[in-house]
Amino acid sequence: MTELKLIENGKRCDGRALDEMRPLYAKVGILKNANGSAIFKIGDTVALAGVYGPREVHPRHKEEAENAILRCTYNMAPFSTTDRNRPGPSRRSKEISLVISRAFEPVLFLEEIPKTSIDVFIEILQANASTRCAAINATSLALADAGIPMRDLIASCSVGKIDGQIVLDIAGKEDTEGEVDLPIAYYPKRDWITLLQMDGLITKEEFLKAIKLAKKGCMDVYKIQQQALREKYKEVDL
Repeated sequence: MTELKLIENGKRCDGRALDEMRPLYAKVGILKNANGSAIFKIGDTVALAGVYGPREVHPRHKEEAENAILRCTYNMAPFSTTDRNRPGPSRRSKEISLVISRAFEPVLFLEEIPKTSIDVFIEILQANASTRCAAINATSLALADAGIPMRDLIASCSVGKIDGQIVLDIAGKEDTEGEVDLPIAYYPKRDWITLLQMDGLITKEEFLKAIKLAKKGCMDVYKIQQQALREKYKEVDL
């Protein structure tokens, strides 16, 4: 049986260079009934996020006297992959929902809107790896679109190790056949990483190279996020 080669002649399966992101696309104001919403695409991975709030906390006993509560719900649509996903929350979706919420805590002024909740619902419409990264990018734009006070946007992308090489933006067979998958969320103005998860083993030198490459990818995402917000408001008379 021939061994699957993920990198040949310096190019990956989809023709990208090792440090190249897939095409990025973002648009805000997608859902009319939400306070804020956005869609974010990383190649064939598509995430849609809707923000509702600030609003009263239900149930009331979960209300925080000095802060707002950010509640994120991540879900993969049954049709998002070739194998139909089982409807309803899973252990994985609950874990991703929690880490997305945590990733945004450093940039939100939750103390300015106490006794309220900000509810974010994220639906993965199409999945081809890096779904939590697309979800974070869509959530960031939806929160900004809703007018939630923020210090900065959060940008996210993945890096990984395939065929012994550190690469940017894991996709396709790289996700299932690669050696390492490492998604991060990045707070550009402070140069802070607000989420870092890793599946696999790498050396310290490889890890530092991966983080540097991930920050580069996040800045590409950040520019697309800023552009999407400017597009919505470019006709506003200031």
